[in-house]
Formats: sequence, structure tokens, C-alpha cells
Amino acid sequence: MKELGNVNVSLHNLPFLLLAILNPWVTSGILFLLAFFSCYMSALSWADLTYVLPATSLGYVLVALVAHFGFHEVISLTRWLGIALIAGGVGLVAAGPSLTTIRHRDTSTGSTSDTVLGNPGSREVES
Repeated sequence: MKELGNVNVSLHNLPFLLLAILNPWVTSGILFLLAFFSCYMSALSWADLTYVLPATSLGYVLVALVAHFGFHEVISLTRWLGIALIAGGVGLVAAGPSLTTIRHRDTSTGSTSDTVLGNPGSREVES
């Protein structure tokens, strides 16, 4: 974005705005964001947030590690503590009960049963 200089984001400067959006770095960032949201929505369509959230919260830790070791960014102790606090909170949420059910249909009898995921003794409920 430094290539374009100070860009005033408004409809009056539409050519500069389009030029900024068509920058390969910005375009690839938008595409990665769209891919993330489609994967996130797909994961939420089949599992509870208590399953999906721990996987996405690893992103905070991974971004910090890549920034520190890959790009030699200086990350303060308070930021590391914040990342640890987020990861700990997500761990508490993930330890809670799950309500995700999978519906099984027996084609021979036509009956259905629900299996609750996430519990050590997954139970089946006939319906």
C-alpha cells in the first residue's frame, strides 16, 4: 500500500481505490479471507462452536509465532500473556458439554437415531 501513497477512501477517488484493491497482496489477502470464512461456515454447519473455536484460536498463537520467528517481529510480554489468556479461555469453553448430534437413518427399517458427539459415552437416542 505504500506504493500508492496516501489514498483517500471515498467514491471520489474510485480509480485509486480500485488500484489498491487490485494490488496482488491485497487481492490475495481478500481471497484467503474468503477461503477462511467458507471453511469456517462449513465447519460450523456440522459441529458446535465448542469444536470449531479451539481450532480457529490456534490461529492467534500461530500468527504470533510466525511473526516472531519468521518476520523477526518484537512481541511484548503483555501480548504473549493476552494470547495465553485467549488460548486458556478457549480451552475452558472446549471442555464444556457438546450438543452436536449426528442423525443416522436406517434404510431397512426407516427409523432414525441421533448420536451426540463430544461425550466419552456417546449416547444414541431412537426417534
